[in-house]
Amino acid sequence: MKYRDELEQKYNCLKNRIASEGKAAVAFSGGVDSVFLLYAAWEALGDGVLALTVSLHATPERELHEAEAFCRKQGIRHRVETIDEFTIEGFADNPPDRCYLCKRELFRRMQKAAREEGAGVLMEGSNLDDQGDYRPGLRALSELGIRSPLKEAGFTKAEIREMSKKLGLATFDKPSMACLASRFAYGEKITPGKMKMVEQAEEYLAELGFVQRRVRMHGDLARIELLPDDILRIMEEERYQKVQKRLAELGFSYVTLDLKGFESGSMNKGLSRK
Repeated sequence: MKYRDELEQKYNCLKNRIASEGKAAVAFSGGVDSVFLLYAAWEALGDGVLALTVSLHATPERELHEAEAFCRKQGIRHRVETIDEFTIEGFADNPPDRCYLCKRELFRRMQKAAREEGAGVLMEGSNLDDQGDYRPGLRALSELGIRSPLKEAGFTKAEIREMSKKLGLATFDKPSMACLASRFAYGEKITPGKMKMVEQAEEYLAELGFVQRRVRMHGDLARIELLPDDILRIMEEERYQKVQKRLAELGFSYVTLDLKGFESGSMNKGLSRK
């Protein structure tokens, strides 16, 4: 009970921080963190909050539709900016700082959109746990002066999920999601076609009931990451054969299953060895 009381106090402090801004825009992807932040901003600012969503090749269509649906349901003003990330210099080459190059440009454009809508500050949903992995995009946010209220208020991912459940947000148990560009080994050229292959492969796994999934692309090889229990389940009833057939139809020559299972940021491992 004491922990829950402290969590509610932290949430109230978060809303007070946001309320002090008067008007604000929230970079809104529709994921666990951004839904929680947007909801808090909506409670704190009402019509003074704007949800800003960027539509990219790297954004699965499912995520965009869910973001739009949430804003409609809550009555939150929502603006979608369509941006071709392949026009960003260096993005397609997929260097180790790809996320920095991309986020720097995307957030610049979102800042411009926020100003056009009368919002003096742009906020995004990074939390304390995001400081543990290799995340060059955070440098871009710092350089541009983007606010991260969840991190400032000391929220962890687990606390965000627990408070989201208490608030009745359907995303409290939503699987973690990351931009589709994170599915490619650094240095491998990224194309819109390859991104679509990955998106369709992961969508097929979702249709089979695999909630947390990743399809990592290494040339013409697909490396599938699933939760430990799902590694066993994909072998049942010859599901693996269906998966192999579907991914071959999408253009993959080889399909493998990573026995270590799902791991956020697994493409960053090679960087730590350099």
